[in-house]
Amino acid sequence: MPQSSPSGGEGRRPPGRPTGGPYEWLQRGLALLSAGEAAAAATLLARAHAEEPGSTGVLEALARAQYDSGDVAGAAESFRDLAAARPADDYAHFGLGLCLSRLGRFGPAVEHLALAHAMRPDRPEYADRLRQVRATIAARQIPGNS
Repeated sequence: MPQSSPSGGEGRRPPGRPTGGPYEWLQRGLALLSAGEAAAAATLLARAHAEEPGSTGVLEALARAQYDSGDVAGAAESFRDLAAARPADDYAHFGLGLCLSRLGRFGPAVEHLALAHAMRPDRPEYADRLRQVRATIAARQIPGNS
């Protein structure tokens, strides 16, 4: 028989549901990400995003965790959603450009990296990555260089 909580509701949570709510999941996910546990963070943050799909803070953390755990395609989708929700967010465009370049989609990558660099020219990593992607595009356009 389920136990009652002090508020009178059921004391049990559905199977597989972590304790707490989306805010706590975000905080734990960020802690896991900082500790180098990106895959575990991505799992928890995906749960938080499912509960709070409008939270761009959760979405950004999820995208970072996906990228760090090696789920570059998933991170690209999350960064794309973040850039759509916050078009003036330089980090969303940088993350999307980074993912697209890792996926070999250099044309769209350079567009997002250029946007990020234009928004924040003071960020050397933005300029460096943009230069790298442009160099890759140039190298692939040289005849006989496949």
